[in-house]
Amino acid sequence: MADPVRTILAHSPELMVVSFVFEKGDEGAPHSHPHVQSTYVKSGRFAFHVAGETREVGPGDSFVIPSNAVHGCTCLAAGELIDNFTPRRDDFL
Repeated sequence: MADPVRTILAHSPELMVVSFVFEKGDEGAPHSHPHVQSTYVKSGRFAFHVAGETREVGPGDSFVIPSNAVHGCTCLAAGELIDNFTPRRDDFL
């Protein structure tokens, strides 16, 4: 397993758009942050764990992760996620 490949697509102080490319078996370790996050599944399949609940998502699915919610994911089939963060994740710069 490896870490997903992160690419910043666009950003301003108010918003950041980021691509994450995963291989099957990669994981997004459980974490939280003060930013509101929306995630769009561009391709692949993922088991997302958000605030103690798990759901499987695939291409075309999208959802919002509230500020400070503990979340992470497991990649079930290689794919790409497009995440939006508000405000910008300065720790990614």
